[in-house]
Amino acid sequence: MSTDNELKELVKQKYSEIALQDKETNASSCCGSGGCSIEVYNIMSDDYTNLEGYNADADLGLGCGLPTKFAKIKKGDVVIDLGSGAGNDAFIARSETGETGKVIGIDFTPAMIEKARVNAEKLAFHNVEFRQGDIEHMPVTANVADVIVSNCVLNLVPNKDGVFREIFRVLKPGGHFSISDVVLVNDLPEALRCAAEMYAGCVSGAIPKDEYLRLIEANGFKALQLQKQKPITIPDDILKNYLDDAAITAFKSGSTGIFSVTVYAEKPAEAAACCAPGCCD
Repeated sequence: MSTDNELKELVKQKYSEIALQDKETNASSCCGSGGCSIEVYNIMSDDYTNLEGYNADADLGLGCGLPTKFAKIKKGDVVIDLGSGAGNDAFIARSETGETGKVIGIDFTPAMIEKARVNAEKLAFHNVEFRQGDIEHMPVTANVADVIVSNCVLNLVPNKDGVFREIFRVLKPGGHFSISDVVLVNDLPEALRCAAEMYAGCVSGAIPKDEYLRLIEANGFKALQLQKQKPITIPDDILKNYLDDAAITAFKSGSTGIFSVTVYAEKPAEAAACCAPGCCD
């Protein structure tokens, strides 16, 4: 069993490679974890191209939803994008918050931070910045963000409870998040869950949907909404890397489902200034 630190290093290594790949390679793979499918279609990602603020150079085809579309961002807001990659969601958020707001992207991978900063310089966006850091320990002070967005990132983090605790800490009282992520209905086969490529590709790091929603509520958030849900199908040529024919048939005919969800929740306006319930004890 890999430790949390080993899994984080795996993600850092894979996403350093992904930063150098083109969108077509990433979009036809498992969240960019290599050209693992010969079928040419996007396994998870949604189409960003019609959203205001879209920048092709910042779109690596790594998302599994459109959280900024649902995030209710207002002019002047401070927005934080978790796992900001090359800057795609941050730049779309900037089109919503305008020049009077601020957008902070946080990413674990130095190569992604560098790519995002180059893109921001090209666009002359002086109110968008990118900080390298672990989203379990965000390089941001408490109660600073009006809105937090994230796209297909929390599934890559072993300690999801810790991330939701940090989101609560960093949001202003009354602030909210909109997060797109991968969740499960029932458990993945063990061979898929243990596969390193599938972990870096978003799927085997996912947890059951009910558990995901429970973690959000357990960390003090209110007004929880499921803004969007869509099924994700893993092509046979990927499944064959991990399962035999009988196991593939059982997996596809069973009750296990893999879904992309976009989830919204709010930090209560009366929330204590420090953090989520229990963490100040």
